[in-house]
Amino acid sequence: MEQRISLVTLGVTDLPRARAFYERLGWRGQEVEETVFFQAGGLALVLWGRQKLAADAGVPDTGPGAMTLAQNVRSRAEVDAILATAAEAGTRITRPAADTFYGGYAGCFTDPDGHVWEIAWNPGFPLADDGTLTVPDFDTPPST
Repeated sequence: MEQRISLVTLGVTDLPRARAFYERLGWRGQEVEETVFFQAGGLALVLWGRQKLAADAGVPDTGPGAMTLAQNVRSRAEVDAILATAAEAGTRITRPAADTFYGGYAGCFTDPDGHVWEIAWNPGFPLADDGTLTVPDFDTPPST
């Protein structure tokens, strides 16, 4: 199995509401058979009915999953701007932006179904021009 993520599917309770929320954040989706697909860099974010997702996965519908989706950005200012846009879109900021233990800057919000998003600037995880994140080699000491 390749070590990458291709799709992140969020089980939602109200598909039109969830789609409208993400579109208020500036995302553009396509709906096919009661499923909304958003291109998100090199992967896709998918919104699908929570009960359908649970049935498809063979698990009980236990509500929002215990996970955090993260988007790394290029600056502290971008963290603040995205959190402000999220608040204007009607979300709840669950962790205001602040300095992190790893020398970065981050904050969190939830979407209408309780999925947590972390928006982070992390100088140790530089982004390519296309937004691709490359995990650094933690076994190699940083150059001085």
